[in-house]
Amino acid sequence: MASVLSYESLVHAVAGAGSVTAMTVFFPLDTARLRLQGVVNVLLTTPLWVVNTRLKLQGAKFRNEDIVPTNYKGIIDAFHQIIRDEGISALWNGTFPSLLLVFNPAIQFMFYEGLKRQLLKKRMKLSSLDVFIIGAVAKAIATTVTYPLQTVQSILRFGRHRLNPENRTLGSLRNILYLLHQRVRRFGIMGLYKGLEAKLLQTVLTAALMFLVYEKLTAATFTVMGLKRAHQH
Repeated sequence: MASVLSYESLVHAVAGAGSVTAMTVFFPLDTARLRLQGVVNVLLTTPLWVVNTRLKLQGAKFRNEDIVPTNYKGIIDAFHQIIRDEGISALWNGTFPSLLLVFNPAIQFMFYEGLKRQLLKKRMKLSSLDVFIIGAVAKAIATTVTYPLQTVQSILRFGRHRLNPENRTLGSLRNILYLLHQRVRRFGIMGLYKGLEAKLLQTVLTAALMFLVYEKLTAATFTVMGLKRAHQH
């Protein structure tokens, strides 16, 4: 008891309280900074993604007659034709879904931490396999929840899609709900999830390995610092 109430313990307690206070005060600012970084990244890279998507799909045969074929000679020509024919704002097609998809990692971490806490109620420590599995499950949930937005994002980036009945070329984010409705009407609710299997294979394994490395590095850091994590949080 005397060691617990010692002067050294008091110093650590005060220092810890200062850290908690600083974190409490600046956490909203740090969160806002991270969100702002995500928004800026989306705004800067969306034109490149739009051109990239169109070049990839150029020459592909579409069963959907509403899609207008393109003929770009390269990146510069693609930028030129898009600006000339659709206006400069077309380079930011898909921005709104992209901004919403910034929250995909937040959903992923929320489910990861929730599943981890549930497992830690039953055992003292998580194995590498436990971390790998819950990381994969968390990413699978986040990807499945946000996949319809990714589908709309791809359609908007491609852009050359006629809107019925006016037969206009897509160039506005206001048509997101229309595109979702059309997708469901033509292909059913599962039309929003076409290609989901490939996306899961692409992202789930990567995310599971990331969480595994994250936990290992965190544990190693705490070990080096001479600290212990009670039940890994």
